[in-house]
Amino acid sequence: MFSSSQRGQVHVAFLSLFGNLFLNFMKQGNKKDVFQLFAEKVRDHKDLVSRWAVLQETRVEYFRGKDFVTFLKNHPELKDILESDRHLEVEDIVNMLLSKNLLVRCDRVVKTVRPGKRKLSTWPAHLEIFPEQEFSDNDAFFAWTFVNKRPLWQTLLSLSWPVLTLAICLFPVYPHQAKLLILYSCAGILLLILCLLLVRALIFGASWILLGKRIWIFPNILAEEATLRELFRFWPIKDEEEKPKLTARLFYAIVAVLAILLLRHHAPDEAARARYQKRVSNIIDDVLEWDPRLALSGMMDSMQSEVNGTETNNNVTDDGGSEKAASPDYVEHEHDESADDKDLYNDNI
Repeated sequence: MFSSSQRGQVHVAFLSLFGNLFLNFMKQGNKKDVFQLFAEKVRDHKDLVSRWAVLQETRVEYFRGKDFVTFLKNHPELKDILESDRHLEVEDIVNMLLSKNLLVRCDRVVKTVRPGKRKLSTWPAHLEIFPEQEFSDNDAFFAWTFVNKRPLWQTLLSLSWPVLTLAICLFPVYPHQAKLLILYSCAGILLLILCLLLVRALIFGASWILLGKRIWIFPNILAEEATLRELFRFWPIKDEEEKPKLTARLFYAIVAVLAILLLRHHAPDEAARARYQKRVSNIIDDVLEWDPRLALSGMMDSMQSEVNGTETNNNVTDDGGSEKAASPDYVEHEHDESADDKDLYNDNI
């Protein structure tokens, strides 16, 4: 049998062992997979070219196999995240990511060259899962399967949308100076966007008709799936389509000249322009000068006018009936009708 002191030492040793095991278990549970860390680091890196596409009704971010090989050659320091697996080849790393369901290999849905193009699209907009989940750098696409962590500014931006919606709904009760500031700011931004699109279209039309080239400045300005850096890229990508025919360019040049002449012929004159400007100004003034107190007073005036109109009609009806009853002609006419009724009754008897 153990003494009391020995039993206390055994209890202390047991508790210490149990505590160490529990701490090790918690550390292993909290420790993230090195391949998961590697995938998150690579996905957030700006040098890896990627795009967004639709994969079985789901929007995914994907990259090309050959771009991934070039990326790891230019940034070998990222392999240090893999610790003991840092010496693996690119093919083995991607296969490990595929086995851990961090990546999925995809293939383009449209596998034939469309009419008017010389080759398949470099970045297809629609993908499908490839049967063999293995790495390849020959026209192979790989989509990330995990949800990327959002930065703090995106979270704050998403929380600000309800506040912005409420602020838009309360626009009629803003002070007059605030209304003017918002109106001119929105009008200026809208005018800037329209001018940019107009200049963009004019440059494209002139280059297409005169030079036979397709030049879209800010090529991704209307793209639905583009990063902020790609959205404001100024210079267009290389034209991969066939050069337009001379007959088509001549036809559209004639159509453009006719459209310009037609617009000049039917352009509004100075008087019509002044009328349109006055209408627009009246609409803007109605919006800017709206006040809940004015609206309430207008409702009260409308209700008061309706009450006055109803009382006036009632007075006219009462006065007309009394005058009619007091008129001797009305009394005689009523007497004649009663006499006629009696005579008709006697004849029937």
